[in-house]
Amino acid sequence: MLQARMKNPAVLVPGSVQPIQSLIAAVQKAGVPPKVLHLAHLRASQINGCGFCVDIGTKHAKQDGETDERLHAVAGWREAPYFSDAERGALALSEAVTSLDPRDPVPDSVWSEAARHFDEKQLAALVLWIATVNLFNRANIATRQPAGQPLPG
Repeated sequence: MLQARMKNPAVLVPGSVQPIQSLIAAVQKAGVPPKVLHLAHLRASQINGCGFCVDIGTKHAKQDGETDERLHAVAGWREAPYFSDAERGALALSEAVTSLDPRDPVPDSVWSEAARHFDEKQLAALVLWIATVNLFNRANIATRQPAGQPLPG
């Protein structure tokens, strides 16, 4: 089993958890359906290989009523019939913002498709959500936080 290099950084830096939790709370109030946020979180975490975040994200999604069928299909969402057009737009945006291909980091086609389903405030929330997921992914990967651990704070 993976051994953590250190405690979760959010635990070791006093005062760091509350601002992140405030950002998450604001994003969750911006009108993006929780299932969409869960899917975007899971896809970014899969791309980054963050076992901790895949594990905790899947658990949170299931607590909010997400099905195993859909969760198992997120990695292959383009070929799976389980996702709405809005969810597909959010998944594509999550991939683009996470991968940041230097040739075209977030292609206009990806942005335009997401914008067809989400208003400007919701798009802003999605971008902040995906960026925050990437923050967690990178901190957890760098410090080798193992899956199955409780959230810090």
